[in-house]
Amino acid sequence: MYRWLRPLLFKLDAETAHGLTLYGLDVAWRSELARFVAQTPAELPVEAFGIRFANPVGLAAGLDKNAAHLDALGALGLGFIEVGTVTPRPQIGNDRPRLFRLPQHEAIINRMGFNNEGVDALVRNVQASSYRGVLGINIGKNKDTPNEKAVDDYLFCLERVYGHATYITVNISSPNTKGLRDLQEEATLRRFIETLREAQERLGSQQGQRKPMLLKIAPDLSETELDSVADVLLAANVDGVICTNTTIDHSSVAGDPHGNEAGGLSGRPLRTRATEVIRGMRQRLGDRIGIIGVGGILDGSDAAEKLDAGAKLVQVYSGLIYRGPELIAECVNEIRRQQDDRDAR
Repeated sequence: MYRWLRPLLFKLDAETAHGLTLYGLDVAWRSELARFVAQTPAELPVEAFGIRFANPVGLAAGLDKNAAHLDALGALGLGFIEVGTVTPRPQIGNDRPRLFRLPQHEAIINRMGFNNEGVDALVRNVQASSYRGVLGINIGKNKDTPNEKAVDDYLFCLERVYGHATYITVNISSPNTKGLRDLQEEATLRRFIETLREAQERLGSQQGQRKPMLLKIAPDLSETELDSVADVLLAANVDGVICTNTTIDHSSVAGDPHGNEAGGLSGRPLRTRATEVIRGMRQRLGDRIGIIGVGGILDGSDAAEKLDAGAKLVQVYSGLIYRGPELIAECVNEIRRQQDDRDAR
């Protein structure tokens, strides 16, 4: 179905098409037509971070910022869904246009700026949903919160989403909030993570259930910076890391009509670098800390490549824009096929 709809959607402004697509998925779910939207993937349960996932292919944060479409997205065969990024207070984000498709590169550039309705609205949406799968909630800071007080925003969100999430992702790697990536600097990150880890353990004791906490990192970090991030993760015993967010390196799309737009680049051009970061972090972290791989997954072999590099799970986003929901089952089925081939040897 998406193959027929995509040319029509691509004639619209990207953000308008995004909203219309989510509305269509909601209508399909309420009309019990979701089975015509997506294929059912192969059974492929996996354990990671102490959580059992129905399959290793999930949705990256950013597509459903307010957790307003959980039921419809949950009918697509995803192994897990991550919502957000959410901030303590509502914010409108950056000025439009702020989302751009680069079809010849199968890429997207966005400078959304953490537009969302605030953490309390997200929690209400989660509570109203009937979705009972694995739910990650991605948290951030408000644009006008200075970095020296950023941890307060993350603590605020952590405390409010803790009881409603299966896991929590700390996003300090978006390029679209000024200064946010500075929190990845080693000394700053060490203090920041230690504070959040203390809160994580306290909330786990208070609520009787410990929820994993993951850190999402940028693909633009140098090898030395990745060394420092790995040292902090290991020292703080963080549960997991998501590799990677969008990139500020637009050299691969130079000459495209939208190639010079400010914002983070995702999709096919990010694939190789994201996989390199996964492989490097796996070497640094060993088996102590699990990895979710994301960046440039446009077909099943791309997803399998991320797992071969050391990820335990993968997430898709830009690939869904170009391929539609069929990408989910294709990724799961290819991962399953490759695992069966290895087991047969």
